[in-house]
Amino acid sequence: MDFFEIVDARRSVRSYQDRPIEEEKLQAIIATANQAPSAGNLQAYEIYVVRQKAERVALASASLSQDFMAGAPVALVFCAHPARAAGRYGERGRRLYAVQDATIACAYAMLAAVALGLSTVWIGAFEDDRVSRAIHAPAGHIPVAILPIGYAAETPARTQRRDLSDIVHEV
Repeated sequence: MDFFEIVDARRSVRSYQDRPIEEEKLQAIIATANQAPSAGNLQAYEIYVVRQKAERVALASASLSQDFMAGAPVALVFCAHPARAAGRYGERGRRLYAVQDATIACAYAMLAAVALGLSTVWIGAFEDDRVSRAIHAPAGHIPVAILPIGYAAETPARTQRRDLSDIVHEV
């Protein structure tokens, strides 16, 4: 697939086959996330790979009971690491750039998964403290997004998007 086909094929999938992800595909997804641009190339984020069912269940519980998440064979948790950005960018780096870095890395991972024939859904609704405990994150790693990854067991319809004339503003 070319890039535009990948973007067009991406859907929010909430049901996964009981099929493991090949390790080389998972590593390719993580390597692609590592290529994402970041403020000052500081890569002020961390990626937690969650393979164990008990931890995926804990993540689902911490995510407002989005229980489907536990059905994916793996979940990636993207955390901002504000201290990495604060040294160069001060408070703006701590408050914003680290979150942006984690966000764009997650977006790259999501598109890489689609390119490899896998499916994902972006999870942003969760209790930070409970997610941190589930992944055993040290203080200072702030959860930003959870990305369950697996082979789709459903084919969701395309969702309605806002009209470009509604979101684009010429200045």
